[in-house]
Amino acid sequence: MENEQAVLALAALAQPTRMQAFRTLVQHEPDGLPAGELARLLEVPQNTLSAHLSVLARAGLVSSIRHSRSIVYRADLTQFREVALFLLQDCCGGRPEVCAPVIASLTPCCPPKRKEKSRV
Repeated sequence: MENEQAVLALAALAQPTRMQAFRTLVQHEPDGLPAGELARLLEVPQNTLSAHLSVLARAGLVSSIRHSRSIVYRADLTQFREVALFLLQDCCGGRPEVCAPVIASLTPCCPPKRKEKSRV
């Protein structure tokens, strides 16, 4: 990731409504949310949210797909991971013991469930 892309992503998140929109979309992964539902949850007008979602999309943090008459938005967790990794890339000048607590705190609160093997 280049500095410019990281700055664009961080700038997109540096606004309260956009930050809350992104966090709400993360909570609704992998299904995403229709734009109208997201606007209702955030209690913002749909046209205002549309502008905010455009900024997040230009930064690569959200994607959208049209389903019939609605547009469903999803958080792009891969891009967000790239931003986080970019920030930690040169973590602590190569001293992993200093970065260990930071890395440990990034462990997801809800790790993916393991798929159970079906018995035949």
